[in-house]
Amino acid sequence: MENDEREYLEKQVKEGPKDVLEMIIREGARRMLQAAIENEVAEYIDRFKTETDLQGHRLVVRNGSLPKREIITGIGPLPMKQPRIRDKRAGKYFTSNILPRYMRRVPSIDALIPFLYLKGISTGDFSHALANILGEDAPGLSATNIVRLKKIWEQDYQAWAKRDLSDKRYVYFWADGIHFNVRLEDPENNRQCILVIMGALEDGRKELVSVLDGYRESKQSWQEMLKDLKQRGLKEGPKLAAGDGGLGFWAALSEEFPETREQRCWVHKTANILDKMPKSVQGRAKVHIHDMYLAPTKDEAMKAYRHFLSLYEVKYDRACACLRKDEASLFSFYDFPAEHWVHIRSTNPIESTFATVRLRTKRTKGCGSRLATLTMVFKLTLEAEKTWKKLKGHKLICKVIEGVKFVDGEMAKITEEAA
Repeated sequence: MENDEREYLEKQVKEGPKDVLEMIIREGARRMLQAAIENEVAEYIDRFKTETDLQGHRLVVRNGSLPKREIITGIGPLPMKQPRIRDKRAGKYFTSNILPRYMRRVPSIDALIPFLYLKGISTGDFSHALANILGEDAPGLSATNIVRLKKIWEQDYQAWAKRDLSDKRYVYFWADGIHFNVRLEDPENNRQCILVIMGALEDGRKELVSVLDGYRESKQSWQEMLKDLKQRGLKEGPKLAAGDGGLGFWAALSEEFPETREQRCWVHKTANILDKMPKSVQGRAKVHIHDMYLAPTKDEAMKAYRHFLSLYEVKYDRACACLRKDEASLFSFYDFPAEHWVHIRSTNPIESTFATVRLRTKRTKGCGSRLATLTMVFKLTLEAEKTWKKLKGHKLICKVIEGVKFVDGEMAKITEEAA
């Protein structure tokens, strides 16, 4: 066993009684990461082993190791020793894809800090909370450093919120108003929340478009957000926008981007309908609702829609009224590619991102800074954005933008005129 490994294990024992399994997992993870880094370096050197100088000496060789550093991970700090490479080729240098030069925390830790903030953890309590998660010896995560990180992220958010959008073309929007544990600077108004818009680009990638604070039912708040997008260069609105039926977003959208089609979120609509029915019939009613938006054609969806009304309208008129009021915008997705339906029938892209941190009922006593809360939502979403997948059938997006007509998810056939 190397001296570094022996010292590391001795340190673990001296710190006090620890769970043996946790120690084994941490040491196993450290060894696996160290082996991966060594292998990456060996492959890089081997790739250029034939390149030599005039004296026949290799241009790419190993040159000792960089100073040892600890990487903060979800299982605690891992001490790592990274090999150093001397690359004598002009303008070339080695950068590890596994362990970048200045990385001190794995990306999941950067997502953990905004997650805890939005759960209502104050800055002063961060050290204790993180110690329970990462271990008492996790360095660099004191209250002072948390404040410093927040300041850096705030600057990043402010720059991002002013970025130029003139080269952007979004085909779809998802919009939602999200409440968190942290109250904003207007604690007397419990309707204040974070307004979020996500978009799908021409190549099918999803990205965060805008994050602002406002009031969920307010047309004015949403209109300010949409006007801001236009002022920053967004020339055209999306072809379709998905959102909850209760948002003031729709009134604002109709004024700012009147050509955009509306699609009510079926997840929200299902929950709203079932909430107006007794639990004894909710299971069966949910099946009938699924028959509507999972139907292969709009005609079949409308048959399921009328069947639902005929079954429940007499006894559960409030539930049926909830369904009927959004009829015009519940089935818009049928006029777009079938491959996109799974993405545009609901606001799941937003819901899934914030599912673990959103809470609409309880709030902390403390009042969070407006900028800090916006920053944490921004940071958390950017971390989640790294895992977002492209739209299925993204090659069809160009057809949607061109205005090609789709019927029941398929491109309409063009009938040739008789000569």
